[in-house]
Amino acid sequence: MGLLYSIYLSALIIRGVSSGSVVLDSVAIGSSASPYRFILYSAILIAFVYLLVMLQTRRLIETRRLLKEKEQALGQVEIQKVELELREKNITDSLIYAKRIQEARLPSEAYFKQHFEESFIFFKPKDIVSGDFYWLGEKGDNVIVVAADCTGHGVPGALMSMIGLEIVEKTINDDSINTPSQILAVLNRELEKTFNREKNIGTIIRDGMDIGLCVIDKTNKKISFSGAFFPLYIIRNNSLIEIKGDKIIIGMNPDGMPYVNHELDLMEDDIIYIFSDGYVDQFGGSENKKFMYRRFRHLLLNIHSFSVSDQKAILEENIKTWMGPNVQVDDIMVIGFRPLSKKV
Repeated sequence: MGLLYSIYLSALIIRGVSSGSVVLDSVAIGSSASPYRFILYSAILIAFVYLLVMLQTRRLIETRRLLKEKEQALGQVEIQKVELELREKNITDSLIYAKRIQEARLPSEAYFKQHFEESFIFFKPKDIVSGDFYWLGEKGDNVIVVAADCTGHGVPGALMSMIGLEIVEKTINDDSINTPSQILAVLNRELEKTFNREKNIGTIIRDGMDIGLCVIDKTNKKISFSGAFFPLYIIRNNSLIEIKGDKIIIGMNPDGMPYVNHELDLMEDDIIYIFSDGYVDQFGGSENKKFMYRRFRHLLLNIHSFSVSDQKAILEENIKTWMGPNVQVDDIMVIGFRPLSKKV
């Protein structure tokens, strides 16, 4: 608007000057009054310059106002950025501390090796804390190994995993239940009881877990296994034996459908793998597809004869290469052990 207004005034002034010059010329011809023409031209020029200066001044004032508003906005953005960074740091620090608590509740790899000398744990949470968890306990000559994948990952999954871990420990240690299928039945009832609180919280939380649980009887060289969506792999004589879990989620089985208990004899060179679905569901490769169970079985068959430390390193490097630029889609957990290996 300021530019259009300036052009309009300039046009009027030019027209005025032209008209004035005609009049003055007539006067000059008639009366030879050249000093009047000089004064008029000077007045018009001064008025024109004054108008331009005023317009420019207004424009500068407006520009300064806009710059000041932008500076204030930028200052506010900077304050908000600092606040967000501080908030993010506080959240991250809290999650890191929560991770330490979660790790303290999970058995260490060294503790695993006290029971199975040849063993490894490849555990890679998607976020700082994990919805996957594992557990190991000993009852007489029996060693119980549990691996579970709770609904979700990150903070919700981690909270679920802590609840699940507590129920597992109570069922096995306090209630002295050692049969895998019975342990899963108790887990299901306890999770249903924990989250089915409609009258207290106004809603029903439909969360559960997939789980695989095996009991190793070293004296009689036997293994019993029960699973909910978790399979168990045993590699023996370069062949892979798959024991499938039931397709019944723990905590979402209100009718109490029974879980199947599988029992097998063990051989000296057997190696067992129990794992969550994070590895096989990871996207990657040249076609950006899931890794899938077929590739996973093939990978295990190729590496099972290596040392457990090499197996763990290969699993880690392989999934990193497979992922490429993709983000990790879920928590990853793979546990491998030779059940009849001697204690350290």
